[in-house]
Amino acid sequence: MRVGIAGLGAVAQAVHLPLLARLPDVFEIAAICDLSAALRDDLGDRYNVPPAARYDSVERLLDEAPIDALILLTSGSHGAAALAALDRDMPILCEKPLAYTVAEADRLAASPNADRLLLGYMKVFDPAVMEAGRLVADPGAGLGERRAIEVAVLHPTSKSQLAFAHLRPPPADVDREVVAALRASTDGLVRAAIGPAAADLGEIYGEILLSSVVHELSVIRAVAGDVVAIDWADAWEARPGTPGSVLLVGRLADGTRVTIGWHFLPNYPAYREDVRFHHVGGSVELRFPAPYRLHEPTRLWVSTGRNEVRHEVAFDSIEEAFETELLAFRDLVVDGATPRTGIADGRTDIVTCQRAAVALAQRRGIVISGEAATLVAPST
Repeated sequence: MRVGIAGLGAVAQAVHLPLLARLPDVFEIAAICDLSAALRDDLGDRYNVPPAARYDSVERLLDEAPIDALILLTSGSHGAAALAALDRDMPILCEKPLAYTVAEADRLAASPNADRLLLGYMKVFDPAVMEAGRLVADPGAGLGERRAIEVAVLHPTSKSQLAFAHLRPPPADVDREVVAALRASTDGLVRAAIGPAAADLGEIYGEILLSSVVHELSVIRAVAGDVVAIDWADAWEARPGTPGSVLLVGRLADGTRVTIGWHFLPNYPAYREDVRFHHVGGSVELRFPAPYRLHEPTRLWVSTGRNEVRHEVAFDSIEEAFETELLAFRDLVVDGATPRTGIADGRTDIVTCQRAAVALAQRRGIVISGEAATLVAPST
């Protein structure tokens, strides 16, 4: 299967390109695309992509490259590029976030080729997550009624997480006007989503909620269902200019309370992410490794028992979720398999992130408008 890679940043260099190269009987890296000519040439040489198949825009890649499918890894919203691919009947593996606005997601959903987009929520393909979902759904597992879900993400700097990967230095050859135009486009989408509150909450909305917390939302969905409400939220900075912390409290449709804590801890020893599902008869707990470290196991613990009789079961697998996701994409392209994660999931998470922005705005006394204004509860 001939794939084109759009966006040659960290996730391409540390994850997708190495995995694709290790599966030569399944994939051919047939074309690449990036704004940086230096990155295109460096990685094109490394992965044997001919100079004629190295592009400076997604549109040129889609129109000219000899590819069967697109892996979309560019930064920011993927709404416009994904729609351009669907308009050309091109299957897409689209990294998160799907988009910044509900309007973008709705345009994608309206495409006759909407079922040809696989959204890159790789944790859904993790064997430990699939086993957790099976156990929670099994009446015979002894867990009983679910009461609460707790999530904690401890996030050191990206530089420390990726030091092992020896990434290329950030490119210095991208036209400043192009970068400025991209930032202006992103800022416009954030304003469309949450209005003038973007001045205070734009980084939280775009860089934390849509770019990181959506992974936790996808795990909760895969195991227990969608978060349907955000009842309370807070955010604070350890020091000015740092991402800080975000705390969300919400609910599932069945009333299960959900607490999500996301904390940027620049000197923390290693990335850590815990997701715990607490039931009246026991708990199902997941601990994820740093997402860029391939074949590091996700740990699953199941604790049940009654009357001082305790049962604990541990499960892990070194099967790589990113690789399983790529093979699922192959099945979508070759066999027409239904994507396990798609546009509807991305849209749901955009709405949840806007609800979180509404809760933060109300806590800070900030007026919310844009799309999120429709989610503001009326005064009583």
